[in-house]
Amino acid sequence: MTSYRDAGVDLDAAERHTKSIAMSVTSTWTSDVVGGFGGFAAGVRMPAGYDKPVLMMSTDGVGTKLEIARRARSWDGVGHDLVAMCVDDLAAAGARPIGFVDYMAVGSLQPERDRTIIDSIVAACLRADCPLLGGETAEHPGVMEPDAVDLAGAVMGVAEASAVLGPDRVREGDAVVGLVSPNLRSNGFSLVRSVFGDELEEMAETLLEASVIYSPSVLHAVHRAEVHAAAHVTGGGLPGNLARVLPAGLGATIDTASWKRPAIFDAIASRGVPEDEMRHTFNLGIGFCLVVASSAVDEVLDATRAHDPRVIGRVDQGEGVVLG
Repeated sequence: MTSYRDAGVDLDAAERHTKSIAMSVTSTWTSDVVGGFGGFAAGVRMPAGYDKPVLMMSTDGVGTKLEIARRARSWDGVGHDLVAMCVDDLAAAGARPIGFVDYMAVGSLQPERDRTIIDSIVAACLRADCPLLGGETAEHPGVMEPDAVDLAGAVMGVAEASAVLGPDRVREGDAVVGLVSPNLRSNGFSLVRSVFGDELEEMAETLLEASVIYSPSVLHAVHRAEVHAAAHVTGGGLPGNLARVLPAGLGATIDTASWKRPAIFDAIASRGVPEDEMRHTFNLGIGFCLVVASSAVDEVLDATRAHDPRVIGRVDQGEGVVLG
C-alpha cells in the first residue's frame, strides 16, 4: 500500500464530487454571502435592520435515522432532517438563520448517493431561507463501512438582543400553541430500530418521511405577534423540551386530546413501549411549541397555519409540564 488511493481515499473522486455540487450549493447564496465556492471558508454579511444584533449558533445531526436510510438506500429526505434539527433550534430563540455548513463522513464516496444527500440539504436550506455556505465530505476507509454515512451540520443565526425568546418573558396565563408534526422527524430512532428490528426495511417509507422545517413560520409569528418563548420538540418529547423554556414557579398543562397522534406512534407503542416512555422519547405529533400572550393567539395561529396549529395548553402556577 503505497498511495492515499490504495489506503481507500480517492482525492480525484473528492474533487469531482466538489465540482458536481457547486451549482447546487451556490443556488442558495444571496448577495450577502462573502467568498467563493471551494475556498477554505465563506462568510455572510450581517443583515440590515438590527439595532443590537446577537449572533447565535446551533449544531446537530441526523442520528441513527441514517442507518434506516442506508438499509433502504433512500436519501432524499435526510438533508431536510439535518437542516430542520439545526434551524428549528435557532427558531426557538427567535433567531433567523443566515448561514449553514454541513459535514458528511462516508466509508467511501458514492457519487449518486452523495449528490442526492447534498441536493436534499440544498432544498432544505432554500426552504429555510438560509444560504448553504459550504461543508466537508470526508472518506473514512477502514473506520466506517464502505456504504456508511454520518451527517452533521451547524447554523449561524441572528436576533435582535431585546427580542430573544426565553423563560424570562413567559407569564402566567400564556397559551401554548402546538405545531403539528406528521412523523417522527429525526428523534428516537435508536428505540425505533430496536422495536421494529427486521421490519425496518418494509416500513422505511414511513420512517424516513422528512422532517418538517418550522423556522420560516415561527419567525413570521415572532415578528407579527407577542411570542414569549418557543420549544423545538426533539428527544425528550414535550415534557423535556417545553420545560426548558418555563421559568421557576410556572408550569404548563397540555391537553393531549387537542391533536391527533400520528399512526406511527401507535405502531411503536404496540411493540410494548410504555406510554411514559413514548411521551419522554417522541414528539407524538407536536414538533414545535410557541408560548404566547393570550391576546396573541389568533395572530400566531394565522402566521403558522402551514403547520396545522392549535392551542394545546396553558401556563399556570406550578412546575414542569403535565400531559393530560
